[in-house]
Amino acid sequence: MGQAKARGPYAKTPARRAEIVRAARDSFAERGYANASLRDIAERAGITHAGLLHHFRNKDELLAAVLADRDSEDWQQGVDEVDSTERLGPYLAELVRHHQKAPELMRLWIELAAAASRPDHPAHAYFVDRYERSRAQFSDGFPDKGARFALRQGVSPESAAVLFQAVLNGLQLQWLIDQELDIVGPVTDFVRLLFEGNSGAMPES
Repeated sequence: MGQAKARGPYAKTPARRAEIVRAARDSFAERGYANASLRDIAERAGITHAGLLHHFRNKDELLAAVLADRDSEDWQQGVDEVDSTERLGPYLAELVRHHQKAPELMRLWIELAAAASRPDHPAHAYFVDRYERSRAQFSDGFPDKGARFALRQGVSPESAAVLFQAVLNGLQLQWLIDQELDIVGPVTDFVRLLFEGNSGAMPES
């Protein structure tokens, strides 16, 4: 006899949540956060409004899930594509271009990050953890002396990780204010400034 399939509202919950998050991401990107409705998101996900509320209590909670999902995708792509300092600049340039295709999501991320600076904000703990993990991921990318030598003299991996986040976030904010501004060139220039070291050239991989 075959194994019975799961039934009821808790069946396939992780997969269902993922479908809702994808639907919300599309809705936020197309309509903006203020104009997107839970009923529209539920329709896109192929479930009822009540069914959506079973997984997410409100739109704020759903927004946090959408942005966390985007972060997860970016991190995994970085792990897959950046295997040397030479790959960091091209990867960041492509990441920025990808984010520019969905400016509303970029804007929502920046707004939520600023709001979450308050310790009592529901997303505060997430952003504390998110920045800590991002800094650790960046600085852990220098496991040997050869990789560390690629950094400009006097710049530690830990300091570089903080600068990396500040520059990437700051450039995206400037672009949202003026979308004619080129930020791809500056982000690749920043990587060269950070990694050229004393010799003015990246070390051989």
